[in-house]
Amino acid sequence: MMPGVDLLASYWTISAGLPHTDREYSPFDFRDRVKSAARAGFKGFGIWHADLEHVLEKYCLKEMKQILDDNGIQHVELEFLTDWFLEGERKKSSDIRKRKLFEAAEALDARHIKVGDFFQEPSSLTRLTDAFAILCGEAAQHGTRIGFELMPFAMIRTLEESVAMVKGAGAPNGGIVFDLWHVVKLGIPFEDVCCVPMEYVVGVELNDGTVHAPWSLHEDTINHRRLCGEGEFDVRGFVQCMQTAGYTGPWGIEVLSAELRTLPLEELTTRAFRTTMAQFQ
Repeated sequence: MMPGVDLLASYWTISAGLPHTDREYSPFDFRDRVKSAARAGFKGFGIWHADLEHVLEKYCLKEMKQILDDNGIQHVELEFLTDWFLEGERKKSSDIRKRKLFEAAEALDARHIKVGDFFQEPSSLTRLTDAFAILCGEAAQHGTRIGFELMPFAMIRTLEESVAMVKGAGAPNGGIVFDLWHVVKLGIPFEDVCCVPMEYVVGVELNDGTVHAPWSLHEDTINHRRLCGEGEFDVRGFVQCMQTAGYTGPWGIEVLSAELRTLPLEELTTRAFRTTMAQFQ
């Protein structure tokens, strides 16, 4: 294990949940997942909102926290909040999920909550900035951060707008989550990402894949990501760039893959850890 490098098992990589369906929750028991991730070497663990609700049918938040602590998990990531910048019924539904995520964040001492958008909802930068500032202020009351995940599907899809929103909000607990997958698919040069002040960076996620895929971007994103070193991305180059820029937080490994969803839990955690850690050596 590399000193000073903590890896976080992002939810989709080891959950075998089915994205954008009514089976987004993991078929693997929560305790088993945490234990397996810890045995593999992970110091961080990710939980998706639908999985959180499913896990709470068996374990309470206090029990979840004890399981995480017993297995040496130091970084907890919660996701995903959408529609936080809208109005009407969708905002009401978003607020319900937000309260559940905030409650869990406080009980589990979550490092951050990931937020964003999947539908390219049109919204002014001023409106987004104000909404992000309010969201971060609420998160601070629960002792957690807010990380906006920059992606091609979001209401803002450029690095410049994302930085402007975070900077304009002026919240010390708010920033951007840079997922290598989305950085590559958006065509953002690594050197541009590494110029973003670290005070605006909440998290970094790694993965691999095909630069120019023959299928749709949506299909590519949810079914064809690869573990680090198994695709065409310059994962090591991105890692070195972010380290040089001063990033010292945990590194998520987020791989949504139809192939990985068929594997046993122990193989998922060990392969994910080994292939990701190899990018730091």
